[in-house]
Amino acid sequence: MSEAVFVALLGFAGTLSGSLLGVLTAQKLTQYRLSQLEDKVSKHNSIIERTFRLEGRMDEAEHDIRDLKERRTA
Repeated sequence: MSEAVFVALLGFAGTLSGSLLGVLTAQKLTQYRLSQLEDKVSKHNSIIERTFRLEGRMDEAEHDIRDLKERRTA
């Protein structure tokens, strides 16, 4: 095998391995960021659900207060 072919194959192997490592690293970073985003969305959804329940309880409490005021004035 000539020296030029050997250098070309060596360069190709280096380029291929570098590209593969870059793709794998980018994939790991993307997966990590995606999992972090999923955690944030889950926390946000939890807060929305809690707020919805609290608003329902507030509506009930306001209704009870109105009923008590009506009974007191009647």
